[in-house]
Amino acid sequence: MERHPASASSKQELGRLLEAVLTSRGQANAVFDILAVLQSEEPEEIEEGVRTCSRLFGTLLEREELFVGSLPSEDTALAGSQGATYKYKVWMRHRYHSCCNRLEELLAHPTFQVKELALKTLMKFVQLEGAKPLEKPQWESHYLFPHTLFRAVIGGLLTPEDEHSLLISQFCEYLEYDDIRYHTMQVATSIMARATSQQPEVSLTLWNNAFTLLSAVNLPLQECELTNFYVKHAQTSDKWKVVHLKEHKKAFQEMWLGFLKHKLPLSLYKKVLVAMHDSILPHLAQPTLMIDFLTSACDVGGAISLLALNGLFILIHKHNLEYPDFYQKLYGLLDPSIFHVKYRARFFHLADLFLSSSHLPAYLVAAFAKRLARLALTAPPEALLMVLPLICNLLRRHPACRVMVHRPQGPELEADPYDPMEKDPARSHALESCLWELQTLQQHYHPEVSRAASVINQVLSVPEVSIAPLLELTAYEIFEQDLKKKMPESVPLEFIPAKGLLGRQDDLCTQFFCLS
Repeated sequence: MERHPASASSKQELGRLLEAVLTSRGQANAVFDILAVLQSEEPEEIEEGVRTCSRLFGTLLEREELFVGSLPSEDTALAGSQGATYKYKVWMRHRYHSCCNRLEELLAHPTFQVKELALKTLMKFVQLEGAKPLEKPQWESHYLFPHTLFRAVIGGLLTPEDEHSLLISQFCEYLEYDDIRYHTMQVATSIMARATSQQPEVSLTLWNNAFTLLSAVNLPLQECELTNFYVKHAQTSDKWKVVHLKEHKKAFQEMWLGFLKHKLPLSLYKKVLVAMHDSILPHLAQPTLMIDFLTSACDVGGAISLLALNGLFILIHKHNLEYPDFYQKLYGLLDPSIFHVKYRARFFHLADLFLSSSHLPAYLVAAFAKRLARLALTAPPEALLMVLPLICNLLRRHPACRVMVHRPQGPELEADPYDPMEKDPARSHALESCLWELQTLQQHYHPEVSRAASVINQVLSVPEVSIAPLLELTAYEIFEQDLKKKMPESVPLEFIPAKGLLGRQDDLCTQFFCLS
């Protein structure tokens, strides 16, 4: 939509009204004309009105010309016997509330510039109201923060009707401040709890807005002084919860646990699990509380189970969680589709990580090696160039499994004892089998695959082969590599050269076809 700048006359008029209100209390009624501009249908006029309100009420807050304390109704204050100054401050604070209410409505305006300006103005009021509180402290060194106004700001971002990802990204600049981050976590937890209790089904828009905001909250990893406050205080107190990282972690934990206890849309499940291991678990006060969410995600299947295993592995490895079915779940994810899913690279990176311990039993590693080898028979070349080195790495880490490629004085096998249908790797009989699949792949049509499968013909080298560069390999990249290879000048195509158009005289083709 084409935007036209606000006319010079309207700017001048608003400037004149602003000057009148600030210089003379007798001209206070001019504030109604300023607030009326916020109701305009023209975005440019609204923006100019917001800027004027920002200067007006910003100045009044700094001058402390708004009523402080529990606000009486307008009619009660004006009818009472208090002085003119008291009545003016009460009346003007009601006008300030009207302005804030309209700014909250403008957070849903169709024009982004209006929304952004409304957000910045509200956050300016949060800062000024925090510095010059509109409530009286209950005791000395009492921590005051404009909770009501700030809750309205977060409520405007977490709406079920409008998608606010871009506006939330603008709000993220305020999350660098320790006090804003702490109160955002508390308010977001409260708003989502109320929204889910009042509505049987929460809209996808609200879930997405909530996840966008929650995922933008990052805590310091190490204990440090939290004194980077947006709302400035003359002095801080050690009694304030907002200055302790431990309290921030508690609020962070409550926020995520409150969000994840609900049945999330499938798309959000994946986003949460992708961020779980590095953006959520390290900041929780008690990471083990995530066990229920991660185990239920493991039971969903597919990509969600794959992504949930990473979080579970961290709980097992770093927090001594007992989860005996972990490797059985991982084993169950190995099927032909794993080579074609979006998270293939991530899965094999994690599988390599999960199987890196030298303390794993030989039967378990053998089951994974055998399952991967069996799946490799039908895998595309780009996947084979990654899977074959992974299988060889497993044999390098676990010498007890090398009997699968070289079993001196072993019995002749009439059939493969491995049971590919068995879900439990301990009962698959993989260690009694052999990796004949790798010998079969030595006849693969692609020379790089054949070369990778032939590694088992020699003694395996001690250093492992890193599969990291191969995780993102695509068919297009393989094709490009083949095109860039320099071929020898003469390449033998047939042992016996053909004679004539249809081949040799005794060839099958000449027996049934002739040229006429």
